[in-house]
Amino acid sequence: MRISLNTSKWYDRPWAALIFFTRLPLWRLHQPPRECYRSVVEYWPLAGWLTGAVMAAVIYFGSMILPQTIVVLLAIAARVLVTGALHEDGLADFFDGFGGGGSDRNRILSIMKDSRIGTYGVIGLGLYMLLLFFSLSAMPAPLAALIVTAADPFCKMVSAQIVSMMPYARTEEEAKARVVYRKISLKAGIGLFIQGIAPFAFMLYMTDGLMRWDLLIFGPCVVMYFIYLIIWHKIKGYTGDCCGAMFLLTELSFYLCATYVFLNNKALWTLF
Repeated sequence: MRISLNTSKWYDRPWAALIFFTRLPLWRLHQPPRECYRSVVEYWPLAGWLTGAVMAAVIYFGSMILPQTIVVLLAIAARVLVTGALHEDGLADFFDGFGGGGSDRNRILSIMKDSRIGTYGVIGLGLYMLLLFFSLSAMPAPLAALIVTAADPFCKMVSAQIVSMMPYARTEEEAKARVVYRKISLKAGIGLFIQGIAPFAFMLYMTDGLMRWDLLIFGPCVVMYFIYLIIWHKIKGYTGDCCGAMFLLTELSFYLCATYVFLNNKALWTLF
């Protein structure tokens, strides 16, 4: 008789994802087995439900009492606090490594692992924040809240594909979080898709189908593919920083596409 060595419960893996991708003290309530952290990317969009909802709530309810520009800044700050700037740190390291590391794989990985931020990281992170701020500020608050709710989980779902497209660039001992993500199985992929697409479908329903779903899907997927090509060409594998950078850049492309659709669709103006 075979005895299973897997003692984890059904809720351990999504709980591990929420612990890993946020700075909420959920570990005080329950600490999943260590092996559950190898599958956290499969539940990444689930964490996006939380962070997207936080941003959306700040934008929607905050706009009732404050100017939208201030509310958008507060929403960005709220997500940074919830995640502990996990993805922003990855984006800065990504710009530093790929901007200043040339074509030397070991040098790029060394720069990305360095805790200090360099010139490329500062400039890249600054430009990202400016584009994020102005794109969300260009839309009415109710629409911006809906877009954030959809973009966060959807772009995490798109970015999660990288773990199945290439190997991890470091060993488990060399990884920052001491975790190497496992490749996504068919069953996990279906769950990942549902997590990412459900808020997207809700956003389309609430906007009466006026948002161009083709652009909102095509834009992030194209950005994801080009970042994949850059990563593969430079280091032949992904890191946790690459995952965070890919998410933020694909999400930014989602917001820019949504802003373009809004500005060129008069019907959306009347709806919101």
